[in-house]
Amino acid sequence: MNKNIISLGFVSFFTDMASSMVTTILPLYVVYILNDGVDKLGMIIAVATFVSYFFRIIFGIISDRYKIVKPLVVFGYLISAVTKPLLAFAGTWKSVALLRGLERIGKAVRTAPKDRLISFYAGIKSGRSFGFHKMLDIAGEMSGAIIIFFVLKYMGENAEVFKKIFLSTIIPGIFAVLIVVFFVKDVPSQKKEKQKFDLSRDKNLLPLLFIYFVFLFFMYSNEYFIIKAKEAGFSMAVIPLLVILLNFTQTVTSYYFGVLIDKVGYYKVLNFSFLSGFLAILSLYFNFIIFGFVFLGLFLVSSLNSFRSYISDNAVNKASVYGIFYGGIAISASVGAVVIGEIWHNFGEKYALIYSMGGIILVYLIYLLKVKNDK
Repeated sequence: MNKNIISLGFVSFFTDMASSMVTTILPLYVVYILNDGVDKLGMIIAVATFVSYFFRIIFGIISDRYKIVKPLVVFGYLISAVTKPLLAFAGTWKSVALLRGLERIGKAVRTAPKDRLISFYAGIKSGRSFGFHKMLDIAGEMSGAIIIFFVLKYMGENAEVFKKIFLSTIIPGIFAVLIVVFFVKDVPSQKKEKQKFDLSRDKNLLPLLFIYFVFLFFMYSNEYFIIKAKEAGFSMAVIPLLVILLNFTQTVTSYYFGVLIDKVGYYKVLNFSFLSGFLAILSLYFNFIIFGFVFLGLFLVSSLNSFRSYISDNAVNKASVYGIFYGGIAISASVGAVVIGEIWHNFGEKYALIYSMGGIILVYLIYLLKVKNDK
């Protein structure tokens, strides 16, 4: 495997270690330390998701038009590294939302250009390369959750401990920046001329992407899974173990889903992915929390690997289409998070789960019709 892909994998490992140290405890911090409601958590999720994904459209197009790749990747990782620790100074849900938005700008800046780097160095085996990258990505998340488990278990679950965790994320963040600066090569220099953005050449990819966007609108975010686990009786110290299980599921299956995509194609893997998403929500409804996290992991890793490979193999304007892909996620997942949060806050978690399952079933039926028509 190309050494640049390996290096990028370790960049993601350290970055997602830091991210996991934040995301594992942030829902608990907002709802149980700051004492804000699930609806406020929904607003925070919406801000972070929208900023992270929507602005990828802009930076994806910039990367394609002006042939800027590695500089955007470096800048994006640097923004994330220096903003995560600032959460230690956030005392309200609004300040948390602001800082999460700023941190997610870094994610927006780097993601589409980074995917272009992987696509360039992957060659024809894009499924394996994206699977390997996702494996290290998730391994970093799992490492961060392991750290949180031991910290909460032996240092306690109070506000000061949470703030120290936020501050410590600067360490893996800086490691990631150093690796991408010194060990990742840019794509070979190209003529820096503006290219006309012609989406018509990639319009055949949009229907399948749109189905995924609507599916995410009804899907619970990871943060809601964490709050559901706390409501079901899991302690704050134990919840990181559920996150570890989530990440372990993704780590051990990511590369194999990549191989499977190359062998049997995107449609069959996506069929499994959408079923896993439904089973994750169904498990939460019956309080089978552990199964819920496992199925969530299967859904996340199989769907993301499928779509990243799908775009890599079929798109003409790769970075631009990656940007559109992430932009669609921005709108659907952020609005969906607010809707689910409001339903949960005003009517209870039972009705939020019923709403989610009903929407997912409808989208899955539409997906099956599309697959049948494409044959």
